[in-house]
Amino acid sequence: MIPVTSFAGKTVAVFGLGGSGLASCHALKAGGAEVVAADDSAENVAKAAQAGFITADLRNVSWANFAALVLAPGVPLTHPVPHWSVLKAREAGVEVIGDIELFCRERRRHAPNAPFVAITGTNGKSTTTALIAHLTKVAGYDTQMGGNIGTAILSLEPPRMGRVHVIEMSSYQIDLTPSLDPSVGILLNVSEDHIDRHGTLAHYAAVKERLVAGVQAGGTSIVGVDDGYCRDIADRLDRAGKNVVRISVKNPLASGIYFEHGNIVRASGGARSEVAALGGIGSLRGLHNAQNAACAAAAVLAMGISQDVLQNGLRSFPGLAHRMEQVGRRGNVLFVNDSKGTNADATAHALSSFADIFWIAGGKPKAGGITSLTRFFPRIRKAYLIGEAAEEFSGTLGTVAHEISQTLDVAVEHAARDAEASGLADAVVLLSPACASYDQYRNFEIRGAKFRELVQALPGVKPVV
Repeated sequence: MIPVTSFAGKTVAVFGLGGSGLASCHALKAGGAEVVAADDSAENVAKAAQAGFITADLRNVSWANFAALVLAPGVPLTHPVPHWSVLKAREAGVEVIGDIELFCRERRRHAPNAPFVAITGTNGKSTTTALIAHLTKVAGYDTQMGGNIGTAILSLEPPRMGRVHVIEMSSYQIDLTPSLDPSVGILLNVSEDHIDRHGTLAHYAAVKERLVAGVQAGGTSIVGVDDGYCRDIADRLDRAGKNVVRISVKNPLASGIYFEHGNIVRASGGARSEVAALGGIGSLRGLHNAQNAACAAAAVLAMGISQDVLQNGLRSFPGLAHRMEQVGRRGNVLFVNDSKGTNADATAHALSSFADIFWIAGGKPKAGGITSLTRFFPRIRKAYLIGEAAEEFSGTLGTVAHEISQTLDVAVEHAARDAEASGLADAVVLLSPACASYDQYRNFEIRGAKFRELVQALPGVKPVV
């Protein structure tokens, strides 16, 4: 745990008592603050009370003594409308912050030069976060990984030299971290997502920009420049005097790090050198993973980690659960769990990585459906559609062979049967839903775990080595 000493002797309201909210309560109390905990869920309030915290309905208390409102990232800050607790805080002149802001303040107070790598982007941030954490562990760092990837940041060990915090950040978390100042900041990409929470794509991009714009003096801002928003962001950072490393997997760069012929290449001052090879690394298959790896390479090189350690770490990276995760093989059929592919852009990366796909898709649909994926339809041998989106996706697929399986267990059984019967040398049964999970599963992790369980229960399936 990281005790939050910056509010010692003060009273702090915490709204949103899920994992990160409850961790914030414990960290604030450990640092000497008095906590008043609240949530719209009576069950969550009861859990906080059982843990020994004062609880209250913040609509019916005086805000005069609150030093801050610590808001869970899932609670709307601005769009579609600010949550009532945010309006109460603003009316009382109380700052609204999140748990990562509390971490940043503790780091500045106690270990301002401790390495802190923050990662954001519309797609790929979890894989990049896990890969950087793996690389820093291989390099001998005491590595603390958390944030949006799963472990609340304040549940980690405190910042100190020799210990690196590798933190995935969603746009919601960045919004609640006004003094965000990592030593290395990474912005992978920007594409349309979470517009319901940010109003416009331009505002969403501006929130993402804050992560790399806030990098501390002497730090490094790493920006993927394969989309227009990020190219403009990199140019603005340059003009602001930041140390910017541009990343591309589409074009060579005169200065920066790019991907070419299976290798990660660094260019500077007219010279180029290969820093790592990705060929044959199954956990980093596909152009999207080349971008993740290139950004991770830039981060660890900025930290002074050697190219030999980088290459060894890339080769030993096991991959991220639920993101292009190879969960089994039966004969010539590979089973891939990409449950984290919850929108069309994410699924495009998975579809682009294989040639003969038996595709399991569907769930709770998002705006735009799968119309943007039509260029990959020739790779699909058959699709198996599940959940609420099945009828909509069926209409989009048109003449592409498909069936409405409705449930994941039926889809896995039928896809495995058809892939094996196809006789294709490299058939892939791919779960990449292009949808949220909420119609049938509480989250994508549960959906992915169910897929893994179903696959591994099939006769003759063996682990991928």
